[in-house]
Amino acid sequence: MKTKHWTVAVTIDEDDVRTEARAVMTDAGAPMATGRGVARRNPADRSVPDIGDELAVSRALEDLAQRLHDMASHDFAYLAGPAAR
Repeated sequence: MKTKHWTVAVTIDEDDVRTEARAVMTDAGAPMATGRGVARRNPADRSVPDIGDELAVSRALEDLAQRLHDMASHDFAYLAGPAAR
């Protein structure tokens, strides 16, 4: 069995009302796909930065997962059919 190692690096940028997260998946240091997520705080809510981080990161990872799924679907459709002999 061959073992592969993919890495996901997550960065978070925030201000008082908005948190943005970016999840970049790399394979051997080369970017493969990037997901993005945003969370906004209602001005009437208390400021709890951890909640914004969690929401933005979860949305970035969800976006990344969807992008990977789309890449696989595209590759599958392109390569569908019997293998050449």
